[in-house]
Amino acid sequence: MTVWHWVRHGPTHEKAFVGWRDVPADLSDTARIKRLQDHLPDQGILVSSDLRRASATADAIQGTGHSRLTDMADLREFNFGVWDGLHFSQVAERDPVLSRAYWEQPGDVAPPEGESWNAAAARINRCVDRLNALYPDAEIIAAAHIGVILTQIQRGMGLTPYKALSYDIANLSTTRIIWAAGNASVEEVNHTP
Repeated sequence: MTVWHWVRHGPTHEKAFVGWRDVPADLSDTARIKRLQDHLPDQGILVSSDLRRASATADAIQGTGHSRLTDMADLREFNFGVWDGLHFSQVAERDPVLSRAYWEQPGDVAPPEGESWNAAAARINRCVDRLNALYPDAEIIAAAHIGVILTQIQRGMGLTPYKALSYDIANLSTTRIIWAAGNASVEEVNHTP
């Protein structure tokens, strides 16, 4: 049994799409980070996306009993392509039909020069499967992004992408998913210590 503790990175305070654009996280709320550390297992494997907002969050929550893996590009947020850095209203104005379809019919719809939900989920799922095989009886703490976590909720609950998008995942929250015999069970979503 592999237990994943998905941690959404600290807030960025961005008011625009942030996908592969590498922006920092605000990790100044040390009391909240301490509560998050206390909620996580003392022993385990710690991994993160290679984007600094996730990597720095992993640094902030790392305990002495955590074995840190190399940051992984496969755990990056969705690639929003040319939308990255634009405000939602700018995206709607630039690509009104496509942007609406992206949120209302997620799956194979992709932003210009970006990736679809299905493409991102396949990338992330391969990474999760690889780590499950390497660490079949571990606690894995993964500092990642809202889109990444939503794909795993989708997978664990057997939801459509549209339904998965309805879940709120707060910054510095945890979502726990247990993998046993190749099956995922979502045990906790958006726990904010």
